[in-house]
Amino acid sequence: MNLLFAWLVGAAIVWVAVTLLWLVSVLLTDASIVDSFWGLGFALAATGYALVGGGDPARIALVLALVWVWGGRLGLYIFTRNYGRGEDPRYQAFREHYGRERYWWFSYFQVFLLQGALIVLISAPLVLAMTQTAPLGLWDILGAVLWGIGFGFEAVGDAQLARFKADPANRGRVLDHGLWRYTRHPNYFGNACLWWGFFVIACAVPWGVATFPAPLAMTWLLLRVSGVALTERNMSTRPGYAEYVARTSAFVPWPPRRP
Repeated sequence: MNLLFAWLVGAAIVWVAVTLLWLVSVLLTDASIVDSFWGLGFALAATGYALVGGGDPARIALVLALVWVWGGRLGLYIFTRNYGRGEDPRYQAFREHYGRERYWWFSYFQVFLLQGALIVLISAPLVLAMTQTAPLGLWDILGAVLWGIGFGFEAVGDAQLARFKADPANRGRVLDHGLWRYTRHPNYFGNACLWWGFFVIACAVPWGVATFPAPLAMTWLLLRVSGVALTERNMSTRPGYAEYVARTSAFVPWPPRRP
């Protein structure tokens, strides 16, 4: 009962948040503000789970801290990266495709509710971990370590990319040093890695292993939908990128291949 009630509370919080965010997007004519909410949405859902979950207090504190650190950093990073740029071209294309006269309400279902639903579903390891009373143990430690590795790759990768783009001398060039020397997408690898960390933490409680579709779905989204695949398409025509692809692992960090 605690599990279902906590999940419903988290879902309600996310629904209210995405609805308010949608209203703001209508006023701004900018649906891309939803991108900054992705990580924060999980943090809000986890807060709801923590308030009513009734699980082990130490695990609740651990999971809540990890989710807020990740979600807060990611949300702030995306917000500062996109601030002042106007609506992302992806959403502009949606607006043209579905019709400007109706996209204001269509985006509520196509963008905002869809993202909210994904947050609720993918947060399955969080709600299970925060509603069970099993004490902290080895699985929690292993999961936190895996989360730390993933967070490091994501945060450092984002920082290296932001610094690279901030230098006008790098315009049109390919970032191939730092973590980007070992994987073409250290930030997306890190994101996937830390979500498998949350899954490992969930494995510390009964039925935690049943939540494996959640990190699998997150990894699939990062690889095939909004992460690696999209970036690769956008970068494919950049000079030097084909050579970078030939020597650098696409996702899992690995030493560069020799020419």
